Order: sequence, then C-alpha cells, then structure tokens
Amino acid sequence: MASSVIIAPSILSADFAHLAKEIESAEKGGADLVHLDIMDGHFVPNITIGPPVVASIRKITRLPLDAHLMIEDPARYVEDLVKAGVNWISVHVEADVHLNRTIQHIRSQGVRAGVAINPATPIGALEEVMPDVDYILVMSVNPGFGGQKFIPSALHKIRKLREKITSNNYRARLEIDGGVDAGNLREVLDAGADVIVAGSAIFKSKTSPFDAVREMKEIAARQAGRLDRV
Repeated sequence: MASSVIIAPSILSADFAHLAKEIESAEKGGADLVHLDIMDGHFVPNITIGPPVVASIRKITRLPLDAHLMIEDPARYVEDLVKAGVNWISVHVEADVHLNRTIQHIRSQGVRAGVAINPATPIGALEEVMPDVDYILVMSVNPGFGGQKFIPSALHKIRKLREKITSNNYRARLEIDGGVDAGNLREVLDAGADVIVAGSAIFKSKTSPFDAVREMKEIAARQAGRLDRV
C-alpha cells in the first residue's frame, strides 16, 4: 500500500433529494474526496449528471471532487468540468483514441489526470500512459450502475499495477471503484489500492454515511498499522 488511504464516497448511490445532507454526513465522517460518476448513455447504459449539477455540488462541500468520465469523446467536457469545480478527472482507456493528448489536456487545466480501466481490459492497455497520470482507476464492477457485486479478479489487477507503479517509481495513486465495502476493504488495501471509492456501502448503509465512512477509515488505519509492522 502506498501513502495514506483516501475514502471517496460515490454519490451515484446517494439520495439526490437530500444530496447536500448526504455529502455533509460523509464529509463529517472523514471522507477525503467526493466521487462523481458522469455517464452519457452511450459508453455505459446509464445517464447521470453533467457540469451544472457538478457546479451545485461544488457549492456544498470543501472536499476535492473526483469526476469519473464514463462517456464518449471525454476531452470535449474537460474544460466545462474544471470550470464547474472538479479537482480530479479520469477518462477510460476504452473510450478515448487519443488518450495521451486528453491526459495532457486535463493536466494543463491544473487538475489531476487519471485513466480508468474496465474489468475485461488488460493492464497492458495502460502501458504507454502510466508514467503520465496522477492516478489509475480500476473498475471492480462493469460500469454503469451502482450496487453491483465486487469482481474478485480486480484484486489481481490491483496487485500487478501496484508492482508496476512501485518498480518504476511512478507517481500514480491506485483507485478502485465498485462493490467495495467494510467486508472486503482489507483485502483491497492488501492488494495495493490507496483510493477507495464506495457508493452503496456508504449511502445505503444501515447506519448513516457518517458512520459508514468512519468505519472504513478505521479499517484503513488498522490495516496501515498492520502492514507497517510486517
């Protein structure tokens, strides 16, 4: 595991009728980042939010905003999202034929640039851009909808990427998104992820977003202490 773990609640699973309250609860629980799933109904079979909603979210939280673009031609929307207030932007390797150019464009806007990869895509597809990105987002479900079951093979992908990042001294953080909860968080952290996206586990928990985030932060802290002693 790399530097301190980031817990990033995904608002895809939040109650949009009470979105400000939901985000506030997660933030008070210790959330580090707010994850925004932006879908266009083409690259994935769902439609979610765009820059106007992102701008509204920017007004209700001080946390950095992480925009995960599950859309075709993602470069078209980079500047609008930066203006709306995002701090991190990731684009899919499967969706962008000019991936290097898009990554450089994102970084030129003064925000962190990431690349995302679907469960069935081999990590070799990232080889040429890994030195240039600030983070890599590994999908541990097929993108499009919240509440899906974690795909165990994502752990192997995380381990291999962590090895590459460490052995080459790349700066990239390693983010995982899909089906992560308190029950499997330890093995996800053991594999090498250090940015944890969680939607249903936080916003549909039996307690509250505050308590769910707090529990995940505590698990991460204990796991970090255990790994330090190994």
